[in-house]
Amino acid sequence: MKKTWFIWLGAAAVILAGAILCYTVFFTGMRDTAYYTQVDNTRISRAGGQGVIDLSGSGGMDFSYTLPSYREDGGQEDITFGVPRELREGAFLCLTVRPGRGVMTWAEVQYDELPPAVRAHYAAPEDGQEALRDP
Repeated sequence: MKKTWFIWLGAAAVILAGAILCYTVFFTGMRDTAYYTQVDNTRISRAGGQGVIDLSGSGGMDFSYTLPSYREDGGQEDITFGVPRELREGAFLCLTVRPGRGVMTWAEVQYDELPPAVRAHYAAPEDGQEALRDP
């Protein structure tokens, strides 16, 4: 009888540890990755009446961008994310991407704030103008 009780207690401990691990990995942002991109309004699509699902809890989004984005180490990936409005052409963005959930946040950044490996993919802006560099 005592042996059965220890088995149930051990199983409960394993389940609890698994639940804590899942919560930590998927919901706390522990594995978030920063990607940097530049807005190109030729790559925008209007979602129509359905909207893009925004998993960060902000509701449906009217527009969707799919842009080439770069990690701090220079690795590239095309990332799709929803926004409520059209963004400023040429603006640089920092996207926070969470595995399994997608883009959680985005914020405009200046060219000087981009990591050096990311800057290598973009031309330096002239006179306040943001410029795309062909990869």
